[in-house]
Amino acid sequence: MTDNTSSSDAMAEDDWAAALAEQTLAEQATQAPAAPVAAAPAGTQVFQPLQDRAPASAAGALDISRVLDVPVQLTAEIGRTRITIKNLLQLSQGSVVELDGLAGQPLDVLINGYLIAQGEVVVVNDKYGIRLTDIITPSERMQKLARA
Repeated sequence: MTDNTSSSDAMAEDDWAAALAEQTLAEQATQAPAAPVAAAPAGTQVFQPLQDRAPASAAGALDISRVLDVPVQLTAEIGRTRITIKNLLQLSQGSVVELDGLAGQPLDVLINGYLIAQGEVVVVNDKYGIRLTDIITPSERMQKLARA
């Protein structure tokens, strides 16, 4: 039985010695200086030159075509209110919740939570719709974000 144990110990030591020798060779290979490679600016490898591109009008159409199928969430908001959980739990069919929006006031049209326009409710073929009355310009959106 001691022969089996001593031979398995010798095999384990041989495995460790082989692994250690392999690691040492790998470390020596990484420390050896590599052959010099012709240095080139990173920008030429990563970025393509701009002069090879199509004219601006065609490039703009090409670039926007990439995002035309991206879905966004459009929300029409008539008004908001804050209520307590107690009042929320008391709501039932026929309950009326008062909103801060006034009757006749334009509703807000939001895309992914950002105000982009205001409009009014219309009914077309028995379906609700929104007639946009005012589009928020990008500069106006930036001003509103700065105030918030």
